[in-house]
Amino acid sequence: MDITLSNHVRFRRILITLILFTALFNLNCSVNKTKISFIERLQPVPQDSGFKMEGYWVWGGSLIKVNSTYHLFASRWPKGNEFPENYRQQSEIVRATSKTILGPYEFQEVVIGERDSSYWDSNMAHNPTIHKIGDTYVLFYIGSDFTTLHPNKKYLYRCVGYATATSINGPWKRSEKPIINQESNNPAVYVEKNGNIKLMFRDAPLRVILATAPSYEGPYYIDNENVWPYCKLEDFYLFKYGNQYHCICEDNVGGVSGHVRWGIRLFSDNGITDWQKYEPAVVYDHDIKYDDGSILHCVRRERPQLYIENGKIACLLTGVYDGTDSWCQPVKVYPPQ
Repeated sequence: MDITLSNHVRFRRILITLILFTALFNLNCSVNKTKISFIERLQPVPQDSGFKMEGYWVWGGSLIKVNSTYHLFASRWPKGNEFPENYRQQSEIVRATSKTILGPYEFQEVVIGERDSSYWDSNMAHNPTIHKIGDTYVLFYIGSDFTTLHPNKKYLYRCVGYATATSINGPWKRSEKPIINQESNNPAVYVEKNGNIKLMFRDAPLRVILATAPSYEGPYYIDNENVWPYCKLEDFYLFKYGNQYHCICEDNVGGVSGHVRWGIRLFSDNGITDWQKYEPAVVYDHDIKYDDGSILHCVRRERPQLYIENGKIACLLTGVYDGTDSWCQPVKVYPPQ
């Protein structure tokens, strides 16, 4: 036998074996990555990360990146009473910035504050969620005036509206009227490629409602008056994952996760009807890991928002209350989903 030929054949066999082994290894790694649950992807954070303000309760937080800067829109109101008292009367929306996704974020300006009492949002603004639609930045939020009370309630009537700007730095033009003419809270928006809008919100008894519109300006039509009739949910974020619509929200009474106020995930094929529980359902609990090995056990952790980059979920943002302070806390999602 030709020894040179025999060595060549042996070499080819070894090479083919290595190629096959590498392909199988990479496939296994890829499969394992998809099996990692969302909550397992949440990474530890530095103690000084997020957005806090001395003398204020800070809550929620919606993130957008413009050039090399991260812009965080959050709610704040003066401390003075126990958390979360007074947000219904004194909350305003502010913008903070950071060069890194985790922060710390630095206050820049009040974006939506008090204005003339004739407007629907003259008194307070809360629950911001920022989107770029075409060349326009659109900030959805809830607001209330100084006098209109919810029927049969002692608190002010809240509605969803928006503000627009051609620059992330403003100036911001606020809608003259709310876009939903009923008690509406916790707006979550998904913008289709053609500009059509899906808007999820809740009413006072925490009934989840889905509306659609041909553009962010409206008009909005209610397409599903009871998205999740099984239990109370709130604090929504809508996004597309593959060919399905997904929603991350707060499990208000623990009816889905078995844990009060944990974060859960739902999905729907058309984004309007037949919403179902995603498996695994839990996306966050009330613990935040720090990079020094310690763990923050939150008294409250709510208002989930996502930062999506290049089609992948890169960061989860939540409002955090530890019994003394409240702030917006970004947490990296890795591997991105």
